[in-house]
Amino acid sequence: MEHRDNSLHADPTLDTSPVNVTVTGAGGNIAYSLLWRIAAGEVWGPSRRINLTLAEIPQAVRVAEGVAMELSDSALPLVGSINVTDSTERAFEGANAAFLVGAKPRGKGESREDLLAANGRIFLEQGRALNNSAAEDVRVLVVGNPANTNAYIANKAAPDIAPEHFNAMMRLDHNRAASMLAAKLGVASAAIEGLAVWGNHADTQFPDIAHARVGTEPVRDRLDEVWYVDEFIGRVARRGAEIIDVRGSSSAASAASAAIDHMRDWVRGTGGRWVTVASVSHGEYGVDEGLVFGFPAVGVNGRFSVVEGLELSDFQRQRIAANIESLRAEAAVADRLF
Repeated sequence: MEHRDNSLHADPTLDTSPVNVTVTGAGGNIAYSLLWRIAAGEVWGPSRRINLTLAEIPQAVRVAEGVAMELSDSALPLVGSINVTDSTERAFEGANAAFLVGAKPRGKGESREDLLAANGRIFLEQGRALNNSAAEDVRVLVVGNPANTNAYIANKAAPDIAPEHFNAMMRLDHNRAASMLAAKLGVASAAIEGLAVWGNHADTQFPDIAHARVGTEPVRDRLDEVWYVDEFIGRVARRGAEIIDVRGSSSAASAASAAIDHMRDWVRGTGGRWVTVASVSHGEYGVDEGLVFGFPAVGVNGRFSVVEGLELSDFQRQRIAANIESLRAEAAVADRLF
C-alpha cells in the first residue's frame, strides 16, 4: 500500500504556523477537561497559535456550541479560531492533529462485541474523512474506547495516511501504573523510568516493570513479587472501574491529562524516557502487523519509535500473547465493517 508524502515535522518546536486541532466528542466531559489545556499551549508550546474545531453528533452539537462560547469567553491568547460542526467531513479539513474522543459508551446488556460494532462504524467514517481532508502531517490520537481497535479501524479506513500517524491512548494506563508504583515505593511518579504497559486497553493489559527503575535501582528489587503479580497488574486494568465506583462517574480529567501527555510527547519528544504508546504494529515482538498494540516507546523529532531488542521472559511473553489474542479477536469483528 502506498501512502501520500505525509512526513511529520522534523522539529515541530521550530514551526510557527497555526496548528489546526480537531476534538471529537467536544460536548463531553473528557473534552471539557482537554480543550483548555490544548488552548493554553501545553502540547505545542507557548507561542504556537491554535485553531480549534469542535466536532459533535447532531444531538449534542448545541452543547459543543456552549463549550465554544466558554472557550471564547476565556480570551485565551493562543486561540485563533473556534469552529463547531456536526459534519464528519468538515471536522477534519486541514487538521494537523485530531483527538478522537467521542465514542458510544457500552449500554446495559451490551457485549464488548456489540460496542465494537457500534463504535466501529463511527471510526470507519472518521478514518475516511481524515483520509480525504486532513493535513499531510496529521497526528491522530484515538481516546474513545475500545481505543486500540477504534484506531485499527480508523487507520485501515485511511489508506493514504501512513500508519505511524495513528495512535491509541494507553498513556492513562501508563500514568496509573507509574502513580501506583510511586505510591508503593514512596517516590515521585516522575522518578519511575523504564515502565511499559503492553497490549490492549482492556483487562488483558500488561504493566511491565522488568526494566523499570528509580535512578539506577531496579524497581523489582524493592517490590514483593506476589504484590506485583496478584495485585498491581490487575488493579491498573481495573482502575477505571474503581474510580466509577468511588466517584460515580468515569475518569474524565485523568483521561484528558493522559491525552495531553501523549500528544505533547509525540510532538515535542520524551527526552529519552520510555512512555507507553499504542501504535500500529510492524511486527515488533511478534505482534501481528496492523494491530494497534501498546509498546514501550520513545519520542524523537516528532515521531514515536518502539523500543526494540528487549529480552523477554516466559512470563512477559505469555502476558503479551494474551493481548495479541485479545486484539486479534477484536480485529476480526472490526474487519466485518469493510
